[in-house]
This record gives sequence, structure tokens and C-alpha cells, in this order.
Amino acid sequence: MPDSFLTNLECSYCGATYDSGEPMRTCTACEKVLFARYDLDRAAGARSELRDREPNMWRYREVMPVKDPTNIITLGEGMTPIIRAERLAAEVGSPGLLLKDEGVCPTGSFKARGLSAAVSKAKELGLTKLTMPSAGNAAGAMAAYAAAGGLEANVFMPKDAPFANRAECIAYGATLTLVDGFINDAGRLSAEAAAERGLFDVSTLKEPYRAEGKKTMGYEIAEQLGWSLPDVIVYPTGGGTGIVGMWKAFDEMERMGWIGVERPRMVVVQAEGCAPIVTAYEAGERHATLFPNPHTLAAGMRVPVAIGDYLVLDAVRESGGTALTVTDDEMVQGVKDLASYEGVFAAPEGGALVAALRKLMDSGTVSRDERVLLLVTGSGLKYLDVLGPAMGIGS
Repeated sequence: MPDSFLTNLECSYCGATYDSGEPMRTCTACEKVLFARYDLDRAAGARSELRDREPNMWRYREVMPVKDPTNIITLGEGMTPIIRAERLAAEVGSPGLLLKDEGVCPTGSFKARGLSAAVSKAKELGLTKLTMPSAGNAAGAMAAYAAAGGLEANVFMPKDAPFANRAECIAYGATLTLVDGFINDAGRLSAEAAAERGLFDVSTLKEPYRAEGKKTMGYEIAEQLGWSLPDVIVYPTGGGTGIVGMWKAFDEMERMGWIGVERPRMVVVQAEGCAPIVTAYEAGERHATLFPNPHTLAAGMRVPVAIGDYLVLDAVRESGGTALTVTDDEMVQGVKDLASYEGVFAAPEGGALVAALRKLMDSGTVSRDERVLLLVTGSGLKYLDVLGPAMGIGS
């Protein structure tokens, strides 16, 4: 029996299909996002075997893209804890509040999931030289998994990315290029380097497999909650791969009979200073436009345009969710709240969730009797150079 039931790639926009045995990035017909597809009828029986498997994201191997397990590059990513946030719940008035803490993943953020999947599949496809743009945490994750797998890593990062991310790229042996600009500027340089030097670019949603790693958050949430889902998932959004991946996971699990038709309301949270998805949502658009002068201390949310915008907006609207912004000051207060009430020191993106939840509760968009999950995407330890001054601590 194969370890993966991967069958093909399919365009999420025009429906064109492709061979999964060849390296692919986006759809050659429309340049939109490709999804990995599986024989879900054959994969459905795996649920009964999960209790005896390793506690990492590769436990869902039938619906993961690597066919030969010897190509899997893992550092133990996944199966992060879901915490019942009783003290914070009492303070914000949401008794069913849950936190999923991705800060305990290898390299300190949920980016480990996507890059474990992407780098492993790259290895299986015979690719040896990778490149990517990153606002921070993805770069560190790619560099780590490339190092573990013996692949070459090239990273293009805004020069004001958090110090920890720059340092870890160097430590892992990646070639780091700092860019005077934003992540879209870094993306342009990464693409040029790929074309000139024969590198494979693993940018967010510009290859099919990072989303496969991120979707395992959805599988874990269901498994950890007894094959049920929360009423609401609140998610800090930059490129949006996490929402895209979780929404894909929910669809796959329903098709396999692992869960029913119910879905959480998906809530996008963006920074007030960089909110292309929120702007498009409020305007009723399916695609976002380039956000002018993006600025926020949350590096992972400073993404002025995203290739998967339509997938994020579709998930929000299909689920009956919403999209809203918070300020940097509100994020910092949220970081303090998570730490002082629950002992979870989150990145600013995690703090943004607390601020957003307060607004959702105050407006009545979320009610007291709903089970809400905040997806805390990374550790505050990666942002000490940013959070310290924001909290009044000298550098």
C-alpha cells in the first residue's frame, strides 16, 4: 500500500489538471494556485489507524504529497497543543475559548509545516536548489528543512525583517539576500534568481505543496476535538496559506466521511497598516489589489498582495465568516494578554487574534456560547527586537 494516495494536481481556478510527478508551480493556463488531489476513497480508512502513529503532521500520510517516505524531511512538526484558555476566556467573555499554539513547532512557527512538505516534495522530485521570498519565519523554516535534507537554500527577505529570522537563515547555511522593500519586492528578486540560476521557487501558494503542510492544522483540530470542529476559527492573515489549507482539509475530511458538513466560520485578521484581504472583503471583491505603503510590526502580516486572495475570500464567505483589522498597539496588548493570562508568549500575529476577538465579542459577531479557536501562529521569541521596544523594554 502506498504511503500517499496523491493522484494529480488541479488548478483551483480554472480546473486544469497536471501530472504530480513533474515539478510545477502555478497553473500554466491561468497562473493561479494548484492544489494536490488524492484518491480520497482509498485514503478514507486511514482514520482508524491514527492512534498508533507518530505525533507529527506526517501521521496523515495518505493525504500528504510525498510518495516515498524516505524523502520526508521532518523535525517533528505538527500535533501542536490545543489549550483551553480559561483565564483569558473569562476576561474576554468567551467561555469556550481555545488556543492552538504553533509557536512550539520547529523553528518557532507554523511555517515549519508548509516548508517540511514543500522541501520534502522538492527532494522527491529531484530538485536540489531552492529559493523563496519571506517576511521572516518562512525563510527560517525553509533554511532549516533544506539543511536537514541537504538541499541548497536561497532566501530573499526585506532588510527590516526580525533579527531572529535573519540570524537563523545564516545559521542554517542559507544564502541570504536582504532587500530594500517589501515581500513582493523580495519575490521579484527571488523569481529573477530562479530564472537566472536554475533555482526552484517555493513562494507562498506559487507551488502546490506548502498548502499541504498547512492543511494539517485542520486535520489536527478535528482529531484533537474528537472529530468535531470549532464554531469559529480566528486566523492572522498575510499570504493566507493557513486558511486555504484548513479549508481544503475540511473538504477532504468530509469527502472521506471523517467529519460532517458543518464548518467553522473563518475570520481573517489583518493589520490596519496592511489589509488587502479585508479591503477586498469589505468591497465585495474576489481579488485584492496591492495595498499601498504596507506597515505593521507583525512581519508575517505585512503582505501587500497575495496570489491566493480569491481562495481566502471564498473560504471566509462560504463559511459565513468575516474579516477585520487591528492596530499594532492592539496587537502588543494582545501579546501581553496571552502571556499574562495563559502563559503563551506569542508573536504579534497571535496578539492580533486577542484584539480581534474583543471586537468580535463587542459587536455581537461572535456570541458567548460559541466555541472559538485562536490559531496562534508563532512564538514571541522570534520577535524580541520588535516586541521589546513596543513593550517599553530597551534593546
